Amino acid sequence: MNSTPAHSLFDEAYESRSAPWVIGEPQPAIVELERTGRLGGKVLDVGCGAGEHTMLLTRLGYDVLGIDFSEHAVAQARENAAQRGVDANFAVADATRLGESPGPRYDTIVDSALFHVFDDADRPRYVASLHRAARPGASVHVLALSDAGRGFGPQVSAEVIRQAFAEGWELEALDTTTYRGVVGAAHAEALGEQVGARVDEPAWLARIRRL
Repeated sequence: MNSTPAHSLFDEAYESRSAPWVIGEPQPAIVELERTGRLGGKVLDVGCGAGEHTMLLTRLGYDVLGIDFSEHAVAQARENAAQRGVDANFAVADATRLGESPGPRYDTIVDSALFHVFDDADRPRYVASLHRAARPGASVHVLALSDAGRGFGPQVSAEVIRQAFAEGWELEALDTTTYRGVVGAAHAEALGEQVGARVDEPAWLARIRRL
């Protein structure tokens, strides 16, 4: 796994426990996905961060693995799971290199706020990696900050999502929803919110089937 300035930035956010996307609970949009029966089979929580979605699904009886490139994130996720008595599985892994060696393939992949961090150069590598990791017919669910937002983090348009999954996939749904975060010092002025405030920002929730 290669180390880049972006990797270091995310790693430092977890190490300092200042990551604005760590809210101490699962994203409401992901909770609703599970509640409505959209998840099943062998599940990969890609970019699992502090492990909230992996722990949620583990408690509900899913066969789920949470991965993140940040060693500090995975350490934090394991610590959180131990504190809550959840026997969840986590691993350090590069989401752009899934399936390059023999390993499990997944029926469902959940991406909560990872897709939108990739730029035009890296996004195709990430989507190709998801394709390798997913079984034919598998579902990938992408929760990404929308370009209708106030700049809480990297934002993408609907067209970016459509183009990214144009080949080898079928985009079954692209809905509007919200993404919950904690305002940090870097975004407080732009958002007009106090540091530490919780915000629900505009987001996309895409459901994509692997062909």
